[in-house]
Amino acid sequence: IRIVETKKGKYLFLVKIEPGLLSKTVLKSILPGAVLSIPFPKTMRWGDLSIEFARPIQWVMALLGNSVVSFSLGDLKSGRYTYGHRFMHPKKIKIKEPGEYNKSLQDANVIPRLAKRKEFVVREISDIARDLGGKVSRDQELVDIVTNLVEYPFAVAGRFDTKFLELPKEVLITAMREHQKYFAVVDSNDNLMPCFIAVNNTSANNMALVAKGHERVLRARLEDAMFFYKSDLKVSLENMVEQLKEVMFQAELGSVYEKITRVQQLAKFLSEALDNGSEDNGSDEKNHILRAAFLCKADLVSKVVVEFTKLQGIMGRVYAEKAREHKEVALAIEEHYRPTYSGGPLPETIGGAILSMADKIDSICGCFGLGLIPTGTSDPYALRRQGIGIVQIILDQNFSFSLRELINRSVKLFGKEEDGKVRKTSDQVYTFLQNRISHLLAEEGFSKDIIASVTTVSVDNVPDVWQRVRALEKLKGQPDFEPLAIAFKRAVNIIKKAGHSKDVAVDESLFEDVCESDLLLACSNVKSKVAENLSKGDFDQALLDIASLRCPVDEFFDGVLVMAEDEKVRNNRLALLGKISGLFENIADFSKIGT
Repeated sequence: IRIVETKKGKYLFLVKIEPGLLSKTVLKSILPGAVLSIPFPKTMRWGDLSIEFARPIQWVMALLGNSVVSFSLGDLKSGRYTYGHRFMHPKKIKIKEPGEYNKSLQDANVIPRLAKRKEFVVREISDIARDLGGKVSRDQELVDIVTNLVEYPFAVAGRFDTKFLELPKEVLITAMREHQKYFAVVDSNDNLMPCFIAVNNTSANNMALVAKGHERVLRARLEDAMFFYKSDLKVSLENMVEQLKEVMFQAELGSVYEKITRVQQLAKFLSEALDNGSEDNGSDEKNHILRAAFLCKADLVSKVVVEFTKLQGIMGRVYAEKAREHKEVALAIEEHYRPTYSGGPLPETIGGAILSMADKIDSICGCFGLGLIPTGTSDPYALRRQGIGIVQIILDQNFSFSLRELINRSVKLFGKEEDGKVRKTSDQVYTFLQNRISHLLAEEGFSKDIIASVTTVSVDNVPDVWQRVRALEKLKGQPDFEPLAIAFKRAVNIIKKAGHSKDVAVDESLFEDVCESDLLLACSNVKSKVAENLSKGDFDQALLDIASLRCPVDEFFDGVLVMAEDEKVRNNRLALLGKISGLFENIADFSKIGT
């Protein structure tokens, strides 16, 4: 223990020496935990063992240089042996040192490197598609899945009856990829061909026979899909909507039918809030949006979607087109689920964007009203993804409306809560979306203190939040920003500590120094400029106008004592500082900016 002199004074330091350990000793203790902590969507136990993994572990090979790192995993002990392809080279392989590993396994019909195995898969399926006169339908996710399913890829082409091309291509592709992991083949115009490519993990003497087996399995799938599709076409969309009364959305939030009635009202509010002033076209667009809101969940009771759940929304669009609904209605039905995953495509149409926001805010407010709030890694209703989706849509479409008003309307539609609880739920949802906005801003690389200073003030108008952050970040890059921020932070902090209202009028007769009258005059001159620039959304110029007050603010602090003994003088000076802080109260809270 020793005393060390630092910039902040003397501190007591403890120096503790930890002796080093052999790498093998360290690895022996951490490797079992490292293996068993690999995350999987589902894990299993086998035999009478207590360890869990995706599948039963058959062997463990662990080498450091030429030596075995010895440890136990369940009833297995680590060693220097591995195995090749289960059918093509099932013999035990001894690995003397790590440099032999890749070649030894490749000689045993296993491609251990993921990137190289992926290259093999892509090359195999591309060559076969070219031989068929087409190309593989782009599906990077399926490429990754198949790469992880095989040890050594052997692709084979198959065909199906052209009558199945009557099915929507989304149904065909889903039937091939979801259950069978087959790749679809398209022509030069991206039209589906009656072909598919399967990737096997084993080579066979008669690959034509293997192809026949795949064709037989797929035919059964497509026959089912054809039956479901034709059955659905016999049912009207209105009838499907009626069936939603029997489909539960959430036990305490009612049926899916009740949900769409709420979504309709929210979509109506958003349509009116975003109305650009046009009358005829605006009216038609609103009608299309309301119609889409009524039909948006109809396909949930369709036989195709029950069988292929990933086609929800897509089949809604297909059935709407078949029913000769307006194109905007059909597109909005499909797009209202977007984004379906992090970084996924956003709605492209205004109707789809409005419907998507209405649907998502209804789910969020409903769950929050029941106390089903995401905690830690638990988010069973994917509310975080839906919240981020709302913010991304608003930014993408540059929508300007009151986020708080949307939340309030959504919460009130559930109609079960008392006024106090409505307010509490609304505040919780607003804070939740405020946090999602902060998260997105941080991902874009903005400073945490700038984000906090802006989002604390308001996130009610989402595009404005980004404009304010960019403007403040730009100002922060100026060489004299730090003394400016210090001066304004001082003004804000003094008012906060004094608990003084910033709306109190300033009495010039109580001024004792010229610096007070100079500051009031400068503030009055800047106030009108700031108001004008804020009304135009020019936050850059508004901040520059406020920044011009730095000198009179500094002179004020140098010239007088704000917390004077005379109560009237003290309150008058606090009121003057309130005028200053009031200039940027709609832009940022300078007290949160680091200096």
